[in-house]
Amino acid sequence: MHAWKSNDSRLEPDMKLATYQMSEGAARIGVVIGNGIVDLTELVSSRPVNMIELIKLGPSALEVIHRIIPGGVLTPLSSVKLLAPVPNPPEFVGVGLNYHDHVAEARLAPPSEPTVFNKQTSCVTGPYDDVVLPTSSNQLDYEGELGIVVGQAARHLSLEAARAAIFGYVVCNDLSVRDWQFKSPTVTLGKSFDTHGPFGPWIVTADEISSPQNLTITTTVNDEVRQRGSTADMIFSCAQIVAFLSQVMTLRPGTVIPTGTPAGVGLFRVPPAFLRAGDRVEVEISGIGKLSNRIVAEEGQF
Repeated sequence: MHAWKSNDSRLEPDMKLATYQMSEGAARIGVVIGNGIVDLTELVSSRPVNMIELIKLGPSALEVIHRIIPGGVLTPLSSVKLLAPVPNPPEFVGVGLNYHDHVAEARLAPPSEPTVFNKQTSCVTGPYDDVVLPTSSNQLDYEGELGIVVGQAARHLSLEAARAAIFGYVVCNDLSVRDWQFKSPTVTLGKSFDTHGPFGPWIVTADEISSPQNLTITTTVNDEVRQRGSTADMIFSCAQIVAFLSQVMTLRPGTVIPTGTPAGVGLFRVPPAFLRAGDRVEVEISGIGKLSNRIVAEEGQF
């Protein structure tokens, strides 16, 4: 470990906020700088804070973080385990059919309003953790997505207010068990299996993303490109999604909202190409980061 030097051009102080563990200890929060992380757990407040509490502090927290960074102790990322940046989000609300090319491959008409579903928060897992192929299905599918992290509790937001309510962005893989997805019109069952909600690897704060509607999403399976799309193809923008949801519910700080997937999912390939034990799925979004998850058989599965 070493102190970060503000004149070290190799370490860009982008605001990438992560939750992590050291030697299987308690979860901590930090800011990622280059290939290291500076701990923030007890530095932005007089007491230890978790990611949701940090988010609730709002812009003042970011100001404090910027003051901390130059004198902070940098721990190599290679010596820590990155967790989902919000390990226990208050809600995990997904949006489906939100890319023109994905709607076209599904041979459906574009929706007039966002198609919304819940992912149960018990599905949350880390950006590099294993994903379990369940015994009850062989139709596990990938969906690389841009995720929104809500920064303030709010209702009835205008588009401008919705933009301001976004704390940051993450990479998501909205893994879907297709046969279970279609058992119910809510699709929640097929979206909520344990470990089927990896996201991260950190939150990039909204001020670091000049345009969330101009990001490239790439999903690979065993290094084969399966999806390559742009958030410019989204039917409903990030701000439109947040404003729409706020008409119904109070969007609590730390809520995670995957915003839909581009074309190329396994379900609509010919023949369908579902995930198998031993596969490695990676989702990368320009300007944010990459997830990398290995598919493993559920215990007792052959």
